[in-house]
Amino acid sequence: MNTSTAVVVGATGGLGAACLGALAAGARYSHLLALSRNPTTEADPGPGPVSVVHAPIDLEHEPSIVQAAAQARALPPIRLVIVASGLLHAADGLSPEKSMRALDAVAMQRLFAVNAIGPALVAKHFMPLMPRQGRVVFAAVSARVGSISDNRLGGWYGYRASKAALNQLIRTLSIEWSRTARDSICVGLHPGTVDTALSAPFQGNVSAGSLFTPAHSAGALLQVLDQLTPAQTGRVFAWDGLEVPA
Repeated sequence: MNTSTAVVVGATGGLGAACLGALAAGARYSHLLALSRNPTTEADPGPGPVSVVHAPIDLEHEPSIVQAAAQARALPPIRLVIVASGLLHAADGLSPEKSMRALDAVAMQRLFAVNAIGPALVAKHFMPLMPRQGRVVFAAVSARVGSISDNRLGGWYGYRASKAALNQLIRTLSIEWSRTARDSICVGLHPGTVDTALSAPFQGNVSAGSLFTPAHSAGALLQVLDQLTPAQTGRVFAWDGLEVPA
């Protein structure tokens, strides 16, 4: 075990909690910083050699990101940041658009705030805390539907566009970061269709064998991250290690 920290944003969500648990079980990092809108010790992987710190973060409120980064300063050097948060639908009526008639400015702003702007602000405040020497990784959960060249069905305007924006932000961040941290890796991750609240209303359209448990997807994504090199920074990779086209 290295004396270092891994940060998981969205640590109480289905995929984020699974990433947190896998990282704790792997015991590669001595400290885990679990960030979520409503932090709870229920997501704590339990007693063991890894120290887990829970703290709040709100991707729609930059001061909370600043505060979370301030807490991270008290921990060992950060070598990994995973942003596992995402927004597709909400109980107040937010849902993917089926046609242009459903486009709504406020709804699109919410999707961009959580799916694109929020992860970029996490990078803004956490990347400077990560060492310039040695391997460091910043990863944000994206989606295959954010691929422009792969879009053949249409619909889901706001979600597609916000994930495409995230992919561009990741690419741009990777270029700047690599100038000062040669061994840095900044990527997007497509987790597949995971059995979480985000995908629940749409699982009826998923083919047999294509719906993953959070634990399966988290384990696959962490394995993908382990295999990436700095030469692959700025790109988006799926759970199976294959690159998602731009």
